Amino acid sequence: MLPWPPMTGDGLLAVWGEGAVAVLGYGAQGRAHALNLRDSGAAVRVGLHAGARRAELARDDGFVPGDVREAVQSASMVALMVPDEVIPAVLAQVSDLLEPGVAVVLAHGYAYRYASGAWRGDLDALLVAPMGQGRAVRDAYVAGGGIPAFLAVHHDATGRARPRAEAYARALGAHRAGLHWGTVAQETEVDLFAEQAVLVGGVETLVREAFSVLVEAGYPEDVAYFSCLHELKLVVDLLHEGGLGGMARQISNTAEFGALRAREQYARAPVREAMERLLAEIRDGTFASAWSAEAAAGMPLLAAAREATASAPLERVGEALRVRLARNRV
Repeated sequence: MLPWPPMTGDGLLAVWGEGAVAVLGYGAQGRAHALNLRDSGAAVRVGLHAGARRAELARDDGFVPGDVREAVQSASMVALMVPDEVIPAVLAQVSDLLEPGVAVVLAHGYAYRYASGAWRGDLDALLVAPMGQGRAVRDAYVAGGGIPAFLAVHHDATGRARPRAEAYARALGAHRAGLHWGTVAQETEVDLFAEQAVLVGGVETLVREAFSVLVEAGYPEDVAYFSCLHELKLVVDLLHEGGLGGMARQISNTAEFGALRAREQYARAPVREAMERLLAEIRDGTFASAWSAEAAAGMPLLAAAREATASAPLERVGEALRVRLARNRV
């Protein structure tokens, strides 16, 4: 079942445009967008730079990739699915071929946020940012669902920028999971912060430092690796499926109490020092004594922590999101 009817009829063409959609770039997002758009009925042209290593993959998927200038000719929408740092240069390369009123679409607001001088005033500038990796965008679509998307209008030259962004998002299947409207600054800054503080920078720092603490303390490298990195997926899966509270219900009371003490340590000291202190307290019996006392008292600290987690805004938002996503699973 396709998430959007084939793109024919006056109603849809009024917001989409008569021309093709040019997808420039065929990486994770570019491939997912091109395939989903085509399967939703859009005429899609793929544009790649000379010698692109994904040209063969695009051909295997049934496209006839051309260079970026060929792809954008007579296009009504141009999706720039290339790395953030080269978007202004690619846009400059094709700008003279874009008719007034063409919609430019980005999957992340970085270039809108930090390269505002690159955008022509007679073009619609749209942000349709799936909240997931490209493979997930495609897999969810094929399964009849979708990945939520963040939508914003950077510039509305035609007066139709908002419905055009929504039409594009619906063609990706994103409406099945949720369309979230906001500003380019919100999407860009939240995305960068999340990557740096948690998803990439934070997780990587925690894994690296924890591994180093264990190895320097004399524990086997393979054991440290498995415990601090390999098993991370198991916990992330629990978080993804049930949020913080769901994870807590799936782990041991010992692990949950240890996590509570770790949060206290991280709040009081730099992460590295906190990690070293946690390890020292595990090794010298401080943790075990504290956990024994907590268990003997009926686990009041864990009960309070669980109650706080259940009422936290993060948990409330996550629960609602998981319910909505579950309804769209096939």
